[in-house]
Amino acid sequence: MDKLVIKDRLCKLRTEMKAAGIDCYLIPTSDFHDSEYVSSFFMVRNYFSGFSGSAGTLVVTGEDAALFTDGRYFIQAEQELMGTGIRLMKMGEPDVPTLKQYLEQQLGQEECLGFDGRVVRADDAAQYEEIVQKKQGHMCWERDLAEKIWLDRPALVHHPVFRLADCYSGEGADSKIARLRERMKSEDADVHILTSLDDIAWLLNIRGNDVESCPVVLAFCIITMEQVLLFADVREQSPWNRENRRYLQEMGVTLLFYEDFYGQIAGYHGKRILLCRARISCRLGKELPEDAQIIDRPNPTSLMKAVKNRTEMENLRIAHLKDGIAVTRFMYWLKQNVGKISMTEISAAEYLEKLRRKAEDFIEPSFETICAYGANGAIIHYSASEESCEEIKPEGLLMVDSGGHYLQGTTDVTRTFVTGPLSDEMKKHFTLVLRAMLNLRATSFLYGCRGVNLDIRAREVLWEQGFDYKHGTGHGVGYLLNVHEGPNSFRWKLMPDYEDNAVLEEGMVTTDEPGIYIEGSHGIRIENELLCRKGIKNDYGQFMYFEDLTCVPIDLDGVDASLLGETDRKRLNAYHQEVFERLAPYFQGDELIWLRHATREI
Repeated sequence: MDKLVIKDRLCKLRTEMKAAGIDCYLIPTSDFHDSEYVSSFFMVRNYFSGFSGSAGTLVVTGEDAALFTDGRYFIQAEQELMGTGIRLMKMGEPDVPTLKQYLEQQLGQEECLGFDGRVVRADDAAQYEEIVQKKQGHMCWERDLAEKIWLDRPALVHHPVFRLADCYSGEGADSKIARLRERMKSEDADVHILTSLDDIAWLLNIRGNDVESCPVVLAFCIITMEQVLLFADVREQSPWNRENRRYLQEMGVTLLFYEDFYGQIAGYHGKRILLCRARISCRLGKELPEDAQIIDRPNPTSLMKAVKNRTEMENLRIAHLKDGIAVTRFMYWLKQNVGKISMTEISAAEYLEKLRRKAEDFIEPSFETICAYGANGAIIHYSASEESCEEIKPEGLLMVDSGGHYLQGTTDVTRTFVTGPLSDEMKKHFTLVLRAMLNLRATSFLYGCRGVNLDIRAREVLWEQGFDYKHGTGHGVGYLLNVHEGPNSFRWKLMPDYEDNAVLEEGMVTTDEPGIYIEGSHGIRIENELLCRKGIKNDYGQFMYFEDLTCVPIDLDGVDASLLGETDRKRLNAYHQEVFERLAPYFQGDELIWLRHATREI
């Protein structure tokens, strides 16, 4: 994006700030529901900064501007912010202030901090308010200053809605609502408020497309012991057709206008309200009745949906088989054609999506494909554009992180492919990442462990060699929902108030994706999805293990076999034998011959 355009937009923003009496304005990456990905209507931070990553917060004062983002985006942010006058704040790095510390530094006495309270979390806003009060200032959370500046802002769009049948969900919405009400009883709650879209979609077995790559529906939901109120788009041209409305009615769900949500919550005087402050907006927190008693707990549905039932587990195996066929055919195509036909990061990603779309019940990609060749692979969340797109050559490494939504579930897989000759260093790095991934997936552990206990199983392989990666080792994955789902994850260090650290339960799906990233040279990540299962139970307790869901060969052309121990070899060979057995019935001729070679024993 033209840097002068960004400077002009910041100038206009500062003019609006001055008119509103705001000294410091904060713009997070969020929507009204604290979604990880946001639709184009909510890309305000991108509009004013030019930074296109999916996570970050922009802070603008009269004289300064700073963009806070995490290690996944350091390289990308440096490139995109260059020349804009916006400083990059590398979160978690030494001598870099946290967002809250920066606000304390920037806000003067009796000054005003402003933001759109609909897109800032209530718990964050409470901490900002403490900072403001120390300065004897005030907080303005009612203003969206982008309204008067972003004149061609995309509309807030509601897309068609569909019901997820019980043969896919494994449990009807009436049963889920009943389970939720039991939890409400145990908390002595009169009302439960849900604003997180994945929780609402799971609870009611509905899906849509209101957030890019997330099959959810823009809605708010309020549950009492007598009612379920769903606030969504119910205009004449609503996506809620007659069949959907009848389904909701049968479930005892009342459909109301999306805009009427805040008016409804204002009426719950004296009620005991169960909600998760970490998942609601500042505006919602401010507009709850003062005499309401707030029960601040994680949404019960968060853990419920993370533990996949038997139907979901079996469907996920089907989804990953379909996905594995597509990604493996992509690998075959890449190996046969690199250097012979023209291919770029964009055209390769498009070809992979084309292969996925051939599968029955495929819906859409589960996130924007990261197809990164050569040095671009070192940008952890790289996104190819016409300006940055690289030609894929018959040398080096191509990292492809991609996934799909199917009626049978959601996939997320990363493979780093060898497109030609590699340096010894690249082979060493590839083999280290492979060993790390294999180490975690082979872990047997006692029930009660959390991801923070097991992250070391992958990371120690790299730490021993002086390497690390600036992201978690794994995240939970939803069932035809968000590709990043809590409360399970693999992380060695938990951020303050970080919630994704649940006990690992049977039925949870978590990714296993260590990596090595060498700026200016290459990036390597290998990722499988793991399904947590119960193993043996004895006098020591219940043991757990992981089942591989991902069914895609690992490129043996990148492996330096001399760096593998005997245990590493057995694990790799066993995985490839399973991949071959599952995929072979769907391949024939030259493809089958190649597949046998790609999964050979070493």
